[in-house]
Amino acid sequence: MRAIWLMAVLLLPPSATMLAEDSGPGSVTAARTTTTSPEPTHEVLLLDDLVRETLEKSPEVQSALHAVGALERRVPQAKTLPDPMASVGWMGNITPFSVQQGDPSSYRSLAVSEQFPYPGKLKLRGEMASKDAEAAHADYEAVRRKVTADVKAAYYDYFYFDKAIQTTTRNKELLEKLSKISEARYRVGKAMQQDVLRSQVEISLLLQKLTVLEQQRATAQARINTFLLRAPESPLPPTADVEPASLRYSLDELYALAAANDTAALRNQKLVEKNRLGVALAQKEYRPDFGVGYMYQQRPAMMDMHGITVSVNLPIFYKSKQRQGVAEASEDLLSAEKGRDSRLNEIRFELKQQYLQAKASEQLLSLYTKAIVPQSSLALESSMASYQVGNIDFLSLLANFTTLWSYETDYYRQLADYHTSLARIEVLTGSEVTDSAKPALPVSDHESAKGDN
Repeated sequence: MRAIWLMAVLLLPPSATMLAEDSGPGSVTAARTTTTSPEPTHEVLLLDDLVRETLEKSPEVQSALHAVGALERRVPQAKTLPDPMASVGWMGNITPFSVQQGDPSSYRSLAVSEQFPYPGKLKLRGEMASKDAEAAHADYEAVRRKVTADVKAAYYDYFYFDKAIQTTTRNKELLEKLSKISEARYRVGKAMQQDVLRSQVEISLLLQKLTVLEQQRATAQARINTFLLRAPESPLPPTADVEPASLRYSLDELYALAAANDTAALRNQKLVEKNRLGVALAQKEYRPDFGVGYMYQQRPAMMDMHGITVSVNLPIFYKSKQRQGVAEASEDLLSAEKGRDSRLNEIRFELKQQYLQAKASEQLLSLYTKAIVPQSSLALESSMASYQVGNIDFLSLLANFTTLWSYETDYYRQLADYHTSLARIEVLTGSEVTDSAKPALPVSDHESAKGDN
């Protein structure tokens, strides 16, 4: 009996102690490496490098960028005068440029003309084209932020599945050792057969969980490779350790940042400004445009002639044309203003939703660190002591053991969800919303007691 118990003591306390040390944010890897010899440095997948490479390669981002370039090329076109018109002709024989001898009305001619819009129209058209380009730039920035957030979400999922697989694998190995202990006790009549069977069932359940986690990890890996324009099966190194970050803005400050920097709101504002210019341009359509022309006539029987023409359009159908044009531009302006106001209203809901999700995950991370994991660790140690004197059965000890390890997996899930919510907040605010300094790592009661010893 004492030999079997010593085996359990050698196996179980390190797992409980290790998890209690790992329960603080970002301390999982650090706690383990302090008890083992240094390992060689391996390549890791860095989030900043992944985001940078994705933005460089993303067809979606490049498409939006070229759309901005195309609209910027419209600005000088809109501000330029119409192309001048040139014409040549003759009056006389049907043969090209052939005149009738002796007929003073027969001639060869060359004419050039140009149209001049009423002063201010070209400027307004150029400014409207500029607003279209600025709106397209807001769309481009929206695509950049969206792709960045999607990459971060895929990265944090990949991080979670990596950690969950590592945790579950360690759990399975320890359960296999516990199963051997229960088998040894069963052979000497100190345990029941159901202890052995239950431990084997738990191992099978962990194998099932590992299968699912490995499939999910492969899916996350394929997602990241898709962002990088690689084959889905391309190997990827593990992610770097993810540390909990501190949200440095209050909700009201985030509201202000989002109202000023949200790409959809910026785009709608540019459309409002464009339509205001459109109203001004529609009002100028009441003013006539001008045309100037020059003609030269060569007459064989008489002296050459020169002519100047000035033309102007007459907006006599203003009731059905110019007036309706102003009304149309005014309706477009009202529509753009309502669209802007609607987006500003939606921003607050979307931001509040992501903020609440981030805060919930942050609270759960703190709860895992300061309460759940330390308490579970103490419960496991208590069950081990009770099992030693025969006060509880093996199944109760096993339940406490598996519960403690499952909390570590839940911790990583909440950590990934927390950073994903922060990434979505950054999409709305256009700003880094976390402090660069790492928060102080909390110390569990179990760690304090271990240090005192």
